[in-house]
Amino acid sequence: MEGSKPINVGENGSSSEGGRPPNPLAGGARPCFGVAARVTTPSACKKTLVRHQSLVKTKTCEVSVEPILSVEGSETEFIPVLRSGAWADVGFRSNMEDVYVCADNFMRDYGVENIAGGPSAFYGVFDGHGGKHAADFACYHLPRFIVEDDDFPGEIERAIASAFMQTDNAFAKACSLDAALDSGTTALAAFVIGSVYMQGWQPFWHIDELIDKLHITLSGIPYSEFYSLSGSSLVVANAGDCRAVLCRRGKAIEMSRDHKPICSKERKRIEACGGYVYDGYLNGQLNVARALGDWHMEGLKLSDGGPLSSEPELMNRTLTDEDEFLIMGCDGIWDVFLSQNAVDFARRRLQEHNDPILCSKDLVDEALKRKSGDNLAVVVVCFQSQPPPNLVAPRGRVQRSISAEGLKELQSFLDSLGN
Repeated sequence: MEGSKPINVGENGSSSEGGRPPNPLAGGARPCFGVAARVTTPSACKKTLVRHQSLVKTKTCEVSVEPILSVEGSETEFIPVLRSGAWADVGFRSNMEDVYVCADNFMRDYGVENIAGGPSAFYGVFDGHGGKHAADFACYHLPRFIVEDDDFPGEIERAIASAFMQTDNAFAKACSLDAALDSGTTALAAFVIGSVYMQGWQPFWHIDELIDKLHITLSGIPYSEFYSLSGSSLVVANAGDCRAVLCRRGKAIEMSRDHKPICSKERKRIEACGGYVYDGYLNGQLNVARALGDWHMEGLKLSDGGPLSSEPELMNRTLTDEDEFLIMGCDGIWDVFLSQNAVDFARRRLQEHNDPILCSKDLVDEALKRKSGDNLAVVVVCFQSQPPPNLVAPRGRVQRSISAEGLKELQSFLDSLGN
């Protein structure tokens, strides 16, 4: 197990303090990004992106988002305390094409702490195919396109959807300059909005210690450690067949839908765009209906659309104190795990060691034991400081009845006592 880093990109371990994510287009990587001038470093954060045409809208007013600093006269909602871990394994494949990213403190890690109301954390899983270039590209650039979007952070879902397609178009330009980059990737991204991330977090802090660490007072809460008092929410964006599953008091809640060509909704969209499904494959070539990249595959993507879509499907859910953790995994995990099965397995492991890194590794190791034939990558995000509690099923009232013959015998016995 390797040392921890603040934004954990493709290395087995958890996210914590210090450093920046590597740029796959710098150093030893091939410098072929054709629109590098438009991709700024996190500290710049200039609004330089051109909106994707399908998401252009007319703004009627400017939205101002201000931090809420006072707790007087208001009732606070559940605020998760984030701990994350990830693990990946090449599995039985010859090459590793899966990538993941964990950023427990998104606004700080991507240099946008001066913007109020943004997401607290970002997590992603990218399952490449035909090479790893598209997965590396999306892992590095997708969060940056999000923070540079005009709608960030006021309309986070619109910013996320636009960033998916901006990333896809930028990769197309990169591939046009170097055909060696031709590849594709599915993309699964999750944002937690309104949470606490603590440096040097200890997994068994008591709630009194947590309150002391956060310096919570009746007059307010330091904005540097606490983003919102209006409750927390989970936003998941998916394009492809990776999957995110939320554990709510032991119950699996799927936060994404697998985009397979055989799904009726995807098949209708594919056929409406001039494509077809043959033997479960899109145009007989690809076994996913949505992905980034794959511009080199004939008939799948066009400048004005195509049967292979990069538009993500988004799901949003308000987090409660019953939400325990989130599992994000590539399709190699879900080939051998049902959603509820994975939640049950992860829950038992977290009850044993309460470590999201080890839990991620446990899931990967179990998938290997179950003979998953694909690359494997898992991210586990815990929303509580304590391990999941034991669930005790309520005992129902037992209703007993007595037959007419039994009543007659009982009456006879009572009568005999009176004599």
